[in-house]
Amino acid sequence: QVQLVESGGGLVQAGDSLRLSCVASGRTISTYGMGWFRQAPGKEREFVATISRYGGTTVYTDSVKGRFTISRDNSKNTVYLQMNSLKPEDTAVYYCAARLGTTTYYTLPDSYNYWGQGTQVTVSS
Repeated sequence: QVQLVESGGGLVQAGDSLRLSCVASGRTISTYGMGWFRQAPGKEREFVATISRYGGTTVYTDSVKGRFTISRDNSKNTVYLQMNSLKPEDTAVYYCAARLGTTTYYTLPDSYNYWGQGTQVTVSS
């Protein structure tokens, strides 16, 4: 089992940047594919990005391509989400998640086995 703790959220203005971190404990995260999701008030949790176990493959939702970058440092048991050119529509609680095994359904929350508690990102216009 792995525990995930996100940090780095905050209140920023449109066009600013933030870097979210997700620190894992309990097991080495190289065991897991990792993902970031977000959930805005009144909306379903949506996929943002995912990264394979050793970082060789990354996938992004269309709305963040070219602005967000997911990365991982397995030696630090940490996954990152660098968010640039933030927009008000990026406002949400951001969650880190870990999945065992491989799947083509990596955009679906049900494909992930462990979740963090979330960190709030608010982007003002």
